[in-house]
Amino acid sequence: MKTLYSLLHQALLAQDADEKCRHTYAAHEHWLAGCTADEKQPAPPAEDILVAGRPPKPPLVPHTQVESRKLSTPEGYAAMLHAIAHIEFNAINLALDAAYRFRSLPREFTGDWLGVAKEECDHFLLMRERLREHGFDYGDFPAHAHLWDMARQTAYDPLLRMALVPRVLEARGLDVTPAIRAKVAQRGDTATCEVLDIIYRDEVGHVRIGNRWYHHLCQERQLEPMALFRRLLQQHDMFVFRGYVNTEARQRAGFSEFELAMLHDFEQANREHGAYSELKSQ
Repeated sequence: MKTLYSLLHQALLAQDADEKCRHTYAAHEHWLAGCTADEKQPAPPAEDILVAGRPPKPPLVPHTQVESRKLSTPEGYAAMLHAIAHIEFNAINLALDAAYRFRSLPREFTGDWLGVAKEECDHFLLMRERLREHGFDYGDFPAHAHLWDMARQTAYDPLLRMALVPRVLEARGLDVTPAIRAKVAQRGDTATCEVLDIIYRDEVGHVRIGNRWYHHLCQERQLEPMALFRRLLQQHDMFVFRGYVNTEARQRAGFSEFELAMLHDFEQANREHGAYSELKSQ
């Protein structure tokens, strides 16, 4: 009988998208059946996994080389749906990696991120079906590897992973999804709007999970969470906000009003510093 970690290993390394989802669902069912997170022996060390499995298509290019297309064309609209599907596919691997890699944490951590991986599979399959309805499929457009790059950068520390992936990268999805949905609604694509509503609802929960474990790890290590987060953002040259900030969704996802105010101040300081640096260089 396969153990939880062997199932997670299969899911993480599976290259075919359907196979990855099947293994993820199997691991989630195994967890729900009452297995423990202590079944670690049969699976290889997590450190051996440097690259998660993915299909040969889409081709990966730097994010600056992903072509911008007009949403008014069938190809441009499909490219937007493809970009969302690609984010959801990478989110499967990120959640699986968290559940598989960070084995020293409480078993609830494994269960939380396995549940996230299951929901990310749901999102990917739903969005891929919408893409197919428009005459395209996952892999038909180039994509970038930015999300998995962040998984590699944070592979050595769950605190860093929780700080920078759910609390920054995934939280940005809460900011941009309403605007994307509005564009989709303008086209009358109600079926895709329904999928985006599911993704938006679930992503609030995913960010909340990341927030909870970030604060848990900070407390465990006796670190002040706000000061540490500010320092990590500076060290990794990451921006918290770009454009519209969905304060209401971020609050539901576990960001406090104090924290949101701090992040707004931090972003404003970054903008002022950038303007000052540009002025000095002239």
